[in-house]
Amino acid sequence: MTVADLFEPLPLLHGPAMRNRFMMAPLTNQQSEPEGFLSDFDKEWMRQLGQGGYGLVQTGATIVEASGIACARQPGIFSDKHLPGLTEVANSIREGGGLSAVQLHHAGHRASPYFGGVPSPASSRTLPGISALSTAEVERIRDSFIAGAKRAEKAGFDGVAVHGAFGWILSEFMSPILNDRTDKYGGSLENRARFTIEVIEGIRRECGPNFQIGWRLSIERYGLRIEELREMTAEILDRELIDYLDLALWDYNQIIQEGAFRGRTMLSIFADLPRKGVRLGAAGRIRSAERAGRLLDEGCDFVLIGRAGILERNCPVLVESDFEHESPALPVPADFLRRGGLSERFISHLRGWGDFVRPGSR
Repeated sequence: MTVADLFEPLPLLHGPAMRNRFMMAPLTNQQSEPEGFLSDFDKEWMRQLGQGGYGLVQTGATIVEASGIACARQPGIFSDKHLPGLTEVANSIREGGGLSAVQLHHAGHRASPYFGGVPSPASSRTLPGISALSTAEVERIRDSFIAGAKRAEKAGFDGVAVHGAFGWILSEFMSPILNDRTDKYGGSLENRARFTIEVIEGIRRECGPNFQIGWRLSIERYGLRIEELREMTAEILDRELIDYLDLALWDYNQIIQEGAFRGRTMLSIFADLPRKGVRLGAAGRIRSAERAGRLLDEGCDFVLIGRAGILERNCPVLVESDFEHESPALPVPADFLRRGGLSERFISHLRGWGDFVRPGSR
């Protein structure tokens, strides 16, 4: 395949097709107002992305319960009061010609009390002095994910992306190290996967036939077992429970160092699964047109753009006009981001990434 193939439309199981193979990754940017209300900075950021030529644009991690917050200025979808701002964002993305999705998030044991969060672990051993969620509490959070999806649909989004990565609550429940439960949500792989499956099944049941569902999965850290994740993913793909799988890889080229898949890339062990009509994409330091095109050769149907999209909100447009395009080298001066349209809130957040904003730049 060539870079030109990135601009072929991509049909999905439900709803309209992506106009091309570029998806904007869900990026935390800490721009929202207290209680999860979208700020003018949020809206402008999403407007810029909506005009950037992407096939689909996801919001950053949007909390389904106020108590599930992980960081400052995180957007929310746990109240109907959030609908006006969400509707405005959905409309602005649609006006730019792309599809839209809200990433649904709950921090689980990583919820931050500093920002009003309530740590909600799967196991009583994870955090000293904090008891595991009861079965009823797990079911409440499950229903909050589903309610968040219904609000996203009401606001006019084409779908939602369920955040099952990075040790947040759904990922946490999948981990045999972080989940030692003895109820129906713990023990066997089937039980540890139940939370995720019930969230996805509930969204499909409660939302319309054209509503799209994505699922973000990470493989590394938090005691996750790659063999188990592959088995769980195979079932989800075979049942066509989702429209697309988003593999959140730190680097899609990284090689597995041990176990049954030693010597293979992280991407390859998922790319070779039968997936029927489900689409597969990956994120992981995709900074050039050539590298994005190479992902299609390695089994992906689409690519997720993160850092490259922060540096240049219209990254797909630039690639379409120059098949040899590469993103600016990091770190960049803060003023480069400022001139490009990023808010001071976003730039302040990026300074914490370590390798993004040039130290000492103003």
